[in-house]
Order: sequence, then structure tokens, then C-alpha cells
Amino acid sequence: MSRLIKSSGAVAVATLISRILGFARESAYAGFMGTGFVADCFLFALQVPNLFRRLLGEGALTAAFVPIFKAQEAKADATSMWRGANAVISGLLLVSAVLIALVLLGLTIAIHWLPMTAKNELIASLLRWMFPYVGLACLAAVFIGILNARGHFFLPALGTAILSLVMIGSVYFLAPLFGVEKWEQVYGLAAGLVLAGLLQAAVQLPSLWREGFRYRWVNPWRDPTVKQVLRKMAPATIGVAAYQINVMLTAMIALHSGERIISSFNYAVRLMELPQGVVGVSLATYLLTELSHLAVAKKFPEFRATLREGMQQLIFINGLATVLLLVLAEPMIRLLFQHGVFHDRDTRLTSIALRCLAPGLLAFSLNNIVARAFYALGDTRTPMVISVSCLGLNLALGFSLIPAFQQAGMGIANSLSAIANTGLLFYALRRALPKFSLVDMGPNVASVLGAAIAAAVTAWMGNQQWERWIGHAHFLQRFGAVFAPLTLATLVYFALASWMKLPQARELFLTFRGLMGKRIKPVFPPTSN
Repeated sequence: MSRLIKSSGAVAVATLISRILGFARESAYAGFMGTGFVADCFLFALQVPNLFRRLLGEGALTAAFVPIFKAQEAKADATSMWRGANAVISGLLLVSAVLIALVLLGLTIAIHWLPMTAKNELIASLLRWMFPYVGLACLAAVFIGILNARGHFFLPALGTAILSLVMIGSVYFLAPLFGVEKWEQVYGLAAGLVLAGLLQAAVQLPSLWREGFRYRWVNPWRDPTVKQVLRKMAPATIGVAAYQINVMLTAMIALHSGERIISSFNYAVRLMELPQGVVGVSLATYLLTELSHLAVAKKFPEFRATLREGMQQLIFINGLATVLLLVLAEPMIRLLFQHGVFHDRDTRLTSIALRCLAPGLLAFSLNNIVARAFYALGDTRTPMVISVSCLGLNLALGFSLIPAFQQAGMGIANSLSAIANTGLLFYALRRALPKFSLVDMGPNVASVLGAAIAAAVTAWMGNQQWERWIGHAHFLQRFGAVFAPLTLATLVYFALASWMKLPQARELFLTFRGLMGKRIKPVFPPTSN
């Protein structure tokens, strides 16, 4: 069985749990505030702390820190390794504290002294509650990076599950404490976000303690590890900043182009994040550590083989996910979100956004993996330059498409820019690793495409027949409208993969057999990697 599948499997399981709970969270949001004024304001405000979280935490900083920490683990003594980690954490705490204080002061002045529309005032007020989450989430991200570097993947990947559980609780228990109207109750969700950030960081501490971590203040200004992290982090920070600023600008376009655009697009993104997170993020999380190890050891044939294997596994799994999201978008949205104040119109708008996002799923996921290959090689500049260029394309497409096509325009702009990003990353990777060839993957990808087309036709026909004979009036009917055609399509996909002897299908089968702990007779012939 593939070592990559074994090692990333723990992340995938934890991520799957987190994504399922994430759907429960988004479903609670949908029933609580639908896709109207309050939902647009809350989701727009939420993007601001996420911008800084990804700048200072799980995006640029961890991408730079994990390879350095891994190298120190191999070359230095434990005392030096933990001292470097403490210096990075000390610097992060200091920067976060200053940033939070300045932002809260600025928001307070703006709310009390500047003229604002009702929409802008609600966004600013929510931000004042939410922003302390930045420091807590960044601290949790560094803790998770340390644990990943030390070989722990399952518990760290459950951090999002903790966030979701607390946020679900905030909908039902905190929100009613803040008032009667929706615009008052939504402050309970903002308070719940800060509580979730605290728990995300705290839950990592027992594992860190067992690994030998003890926090001690270390002056970050002259520490060599901090300087090295900052040098590596700078290009990635520009790339992450460009991405988040792009998200903010396109959201601002949507905010002023009409109501329900931001919220309906957000629900579509959350649904697409299930396959992207379970497969793409799980593989990328494992690959950053594994590829960093191979790069440090200068084992470049193994580096190329591991990267190629990861890409093929991703294409195989998310190829099926792409066609299922395209064909079954509306029944999926109806099953997951349509209740409370989320109605038929909201389902229709969200499914339009999802169908326009789905073609970019493979590109979004591949970008995560290929960028990690550059990070492992110590090159954070190339992905940054490419990312900034494609974000400029996305922004231009957003200005052109969102006012006219609304949710669909946001989805199309995101998909096209992600596909362009993938193409440029592949081109740059071929220059960085001349012996890495994508041509060898051609027959495999062609076989996956054929199986995906057959699965799409099966899902479409199954959905048509279900709607004709059964409908979707009640929950069980909605459940069947998704899972009956989905199951048929999946069976067809894996049957064709078996017939075409695709190694990815065999490895997934063996992984499943290992998880089930049963002696199932293999249906796939042995293959060589």
C-alpha cells in the first residue's frame, strides 16, 4: 500500500470529520440567517480576520516555518530546536497583540465618529467582536505546524471540527442571549468565533507537551530562526496577502452589486471545500513535510515520484467529485441547507454558484500540492509571483462578471483564475525539476476522464428518474435524490477504474480493506509504481 496514502489517511479522516461538522455549521447558519442582509454582513466581516489569520498563521508562516523546523530537527539538538520554535511563537504573540489593539482602536473610532450606512456599521461592529480571533487562530496554526513536523496529523487536523462545534453551539445557545432581532443575535456568532479560537489552540497543548515543548519567552528580534522564517515568509506573505485582498475586493464588488450574492456564494464554496479539503488539503499537509524531508536529503528521484503519486491520487478522487458537484448541485444544496429561513430561491442561487465553481475544483486542489513542492525546495517566491498574477486576472474577471452575472460571475472568475494558476505552476515546476514529466501522467489522466464522463451521465440519469418518480418533498426523498444517483455514479466510476487497471483505485481499495480490518480478496491485479 502506498506510504503516501497511509500517512495522509489520518489527515483525510480528521479533515472529513471537520468538513462534516463544517456542513452542520453552515446548515445551522443557513437556517438561522439564510442569504439576506445579516448573512451578507456577517460573512463579509468574517473574511477580515481570516485575511490576517492566513497572513500570520496557517498560510505564509507555517509554509515557511515547517521546512525550517524539520531541518533543525534533523541537524540540531532538541534544545536549539525548541528554542527556535519558542522564538517564532514569541514574535507571533507580540505582532498579534499590537495588530489586534490597533484594529480594535480604529474600529471604535470609526463606529463612533464616521458616518456609516446600516450595512457598514453592522460589519464594523461585528469585526470589533471577531478580531481577537486572529491571535488565537495564528497561535493554533503554529502549534499544528510543529505537530505536523513531529509526525502528528490526526488531532491537529481536528482543529476545524472544534471551530464548527463551538459555532453550531453559538447559533443555538449564544445568539438568543444577544437579542430578539437577527442583526442583534448575529453578535453571538462573533463571540462564538473567539471562543472557538481559544479552544483550537488549547487542544494542541497536550500533544505538544508530550513531544517536549515548553513555552519560554525568547526575544524574537535577534533570533536566527525568526530571521530565517521571515526571509522565507516574505514572498509567501505577499502571495497570501494578494489572495486575501483579492477575496475582499471581489466581496466588496458583490456587496455593492446586490443582496444574497456573498452568502449564496459562501454556501457553495463550503460544499466544494469537502473534496478539496479531504483530498487536496490532506495530501498537501502530508506532502509539505514529506517533500521537505526528501529535499533536505537531496533524494530528488523520490521527490518527483512522491509528488507525481500525490497528483495522480488527487486527480482520481477529485475527478469524480467534480462531476458529482456539477450534476447534483441543486439536490445537494437542497438537502444540506434548505430549512428555516433558507428557501427555494436560496437553493437555486447557491446551486448556480456551485456549478460555476466546480470546474475549478481540480485546479484549486492541484495548486495546493504543487505550491507545497516549491515550498519544500525552499522556493516561496515562484508560487507567490504566479499567485499574484492570477489574482489580478481574478479581480479583472470579477469586475467584469459579478455586476452582470452575480453568483455565477464570482464562480466563473474563481474557476478561470485557478486553472490559469495551475498551468503556470506546472510550467514553473518543469523548469525547476527538468526531469519531472507530466507526459507520463497522460494515459492515466485520460482514463480518469473517461470514467468521470461515464459517472456524470449515470448521475444525471439517476437524478432525472428520481425526480420523475419520487421527487424531493420530504427529507428522506431529498436524501435519496442525492445519494441514489451518487452511489450509482461512484460504482460505475470505480468499476471502470478497475477494468482499466488504474493503480489509484487499487490503492484506495487496499486502504479501505486495511481500515475495515477484513481479509477482502483483491479485485485489482498487482501494479508497479
